[in-house]
Amino acid sequence: MLELSAPLLLRAYAAGIFPMAESAESRELHWFDPERRGILPLDAFHVPRSLRKVVRRGRFDVRFDTAFRAVIEACAETTEERPKTWINADIVRLYSELAEAGFAHSVECWRDGRLVGGLYGVAIGAAYFGESMFSRETDASKVALVHLAARLRAAGYTLLDTQFVTDHLARFGAVEIPRAEYRRRLNEALPVLTDWAGVDQDAAVVDLLGTDPPGDDPPRAG
Repeated sequence: MLELSAPLLLRAYAAGIFPMAESAESRELHWFDPERRGILPLDAFHVPRSLRKVVRRGRFDVRFDTAFRAVIEACAETTEERPKTWINADIVRLYSELAEAGFAHSVECWRDGRLVGGLYGVAIGAAYFGESMFSRETDASKVALVHLAARLRAAGYTLLDTQFVTDHLARFGAVEIPRAEYRRRLNEALPVLTDWAGVDQDAAVVDLLGTDPPGDDPPRAG
């Protein structure tokens, strides 16, 4: 077995493969290459009406890359809704190394000085590979996802990989595509230059939200 390292992770993602541990206590990682891959199309990202109101009110202080390790450790915590996690110590260490090298990014929701929600993922070229998210307050992870999509669009990203499609992600427009189509989009995205740090976030969010569509269903809590 190859020694796990941050460069090996980058090669795996560039080939369309991602790792997961069986549990937080597991000392092994398993590699996945699903026949059907979940993505969130950035040009058709859907924000439910009630969530638009939450984003516009600015309930949370949204930051980027200021507490990456705290985000991934929060994602690794077990909860009543998530009694088992696939994030083990190796994943925390390796992805933190990717963040230090500029190949992984976090989106964080803060409230009264507390980290209350967020997400993290890997970035190569114009592809962002979403890994996990967490909420300690209602709507915190959803707001983080909206801000992520806004930044990716403004920075020139073309692929937001969600690995799988859940009911939660489907409400934002997530779809499954065949492995061959995913790899075609991935190969097109890898050589593209992006500007993650150069985005006017406020303007990017305004552009994403646009005007409210009629008759939108509210998002569920979480």
